[in-house]
Amino acid sequence: MIYVFDSSPLIDLFRYYYPDRFPSLWENFDALVSEHRIISVSEVRNELGGHGDRLSDWVKGHRESFLTPTTDELRFVAEIFKITHFQMLVRKKEQLQGNPVADPFVIAKAQALKEGCVVTQEVKKPNAARIPNVCEHFDIPCLNLEAFMENEKWRF
Repeated sequence: MIYVFDSSPLIDLFRYYYPDRFPSLWENFDALVSEHRIISVSEVRNELGGHGDRLSDWVKGHRESFLTPTTDELRFVAEIFKITHFQMLVRKKEQLQGNPVADPFVIAKAQALKEGCVVTQEVKKPNAARIPNVCEHFDIPCLNLEAFMENEKWRF
């Protein structure tokens, strides 16, 4: 399985799982990144870059893990937005400020991969335009960080 990471699980990993305290977690994580089984999209890189922290530094050093959308993925993003309710994935604040919005691109990347699975910390809510809701609508696997670790059978 190939995991397409949203910003939120990366933020949580780097915020709460210190390498000196969880070395085997980071060995496992780095191995999956090296095997291209953990990937993301360029919009996540744009969301996370420029903060001058450990995560931002890691993102800069792993540019190859943050892929540019393909034409097929861009078409799928258009399919997502054909559903009026899912247009709320791009919030007014991001529209007005011109901030990067990764959610539809993360979903499209997972959809384009035959073994793709979205990893996000967002929680499904009834009638919401959130990553798990969109994934469910399009039958795309979606896990949170803990379920990802469980799926990989990680124990620490």
